[in-house]
Amino acid sequence: MEIGSVQVLGHTTQASRALGSMAALAILDLAGALIARRYAVNHSSLALAGGCLVFAALFWVYGRSLAYAELATVTIGWIVLLQVGVLFVSRFLDGVTIPPGKWIAIIAILLLQGYLLLAPST
Repeated sequence: MEIGSVQVLGHTTQASRALGSMAALAILDLAGALIARRYAVNHSSLALAGGCLVFAALFWVYGRSLAYAELATVTIGWIVLLQVGVLFVSRFLDGVTIPPGKWIAIIAILLLQGYLLLAPST
């Protein structure tokens, strides 16, 4: 099974696989964090079980992604995308105001992450 791959002229690129893995990891991690927040408030057995499933899936995706991408690249990308996701949750679900400087920093970090992923490694 391929995770987050994109077909480009009949070929799956390694960069697209890595990017898809980073996005999948960030989405799973963010979902797990939101479930954990719900568990912290309600002590729901359903939230606990859901969180365990989400983090088991996260572990599986992480392990699969390391078959075709470097540990450091995938991990950094995952954390960057996770932090962007957390900021979006804070902004749109929790109503936290995020100043323009932080939005500029987010864009810069995403551009730098793109460089790390796409630049030649030699």
